Parts: sequence; structure tokens; C-alpha cells
Amino acid sequence: MSAQGNKYSEGWLPVRSITNGMIVLDNHEKVTGVKITPRNIFIMDEDAQQNVIRQLNNFYNTIDYEFWLVVSDRVVDISLYQSQLQLLYNNVSKPKIRKLIMQDINKGNYFMSNNVVDTEYFILFREKNPEIIQKRIRTIINGLASCGLNAMQTTNDDLRTLIENFLNGGVRTQFGTVMPV
Repeated sequence: MSAQGNKYSEGWLPVRSITNGMIVLDNHEKVTGVKITPRNIFIMDEDAQQNVIRQLNNFYNTIDYEFWLVVSDRVVDISLYQSQLQLLYNNVSKPKIRKLIMQDINKGNYFMSNNVVDTEYFILFREKNPEIIQKRIRTIINGLASCGLNAMQTTNDDLRTLIENFLNGGVRTQFGTVMPV
């Protein structure tokens, strides 16, 4: 069956693999980049906000290749934390402490039932040459650091989540392919 006739995503998506924090495409180009740790600049005073925005503007203007600024939501899984709270609640006998723990459990249940997400930010680019890839990653990380932002190279999990967000509306698949509905 040709790629056009294939009704599964893997038939038309040019992804060969995801490895070493990079999406390897069929043409051997690699899509990679950095994940930026979020920072709320709106809690800063106005001068500090403007300074960060100015630094980001200067940084973006130094990038002389095609890049994508991607914002992605990842569902927050607090089930382990909820389990630990429940164990703590079961082992505590003082009513005031139990009440505080129950309040946290209820707040966690509220988050879980309302699909609370963590917003993640990425700068991605594509390139074939591994040396250029590493240089660009270092340059982006250092440029963002000069803006007061922390960043690290994307991981395989980050990239899988990005693909799942775009193809499946953020629903994590466990079977390795995207199936038609």
C-alpha cells in the first residue's frame, strides 16, 4: 500500500525514529531543539519584564536559520502523589493534620478531574549535520540563559509527547502507532 493509500499516520509521517533527543526523518534530517523551563515574567516589575522581552527579541534576531517556537500542553499525572497523601492520611491520627491532608487530597482530585496541564515551551529546528546540531543547541541554551531562562536539549519523551499532541490531541498511546477512529 502506498503512503497516500495508507490510512495510518506512520504511512504518511516522514518520521523514521526518535533517538538521542532527535526526530530522525526519512530524508535523514533531524528535528531537535531545546525545552525551555517556564518563567512567569508578569510577576516581575515592569522594567524587569521589558528587559526580558528586549533580551528575547535580541536573541530571536540572532537565529539565522528556520526554527519553530512550539507551545505544548502535557497532562499532569499526580496519581503517585495522591497515593502518598492517602497513605499519610491513613497513618495520621490527629484530626487537624488529617483535615489538612484531606484538603490536599480534594484539591488533587479537583486537578485530576479537570484535566490540569503543564504548559511546555520548545524551540525546534531541523538539520542533518550532527556538529551543527550540537552547536545550535549550545547557542540556543546560552542565548536563553542570557534572557534569564533555563533550557535543555529535548528528550525522546518530549518529542513523542509533541507528536502525540499534534496527532492525538494529547492522548498518550501505548501501542506505538496512531490508529484511525
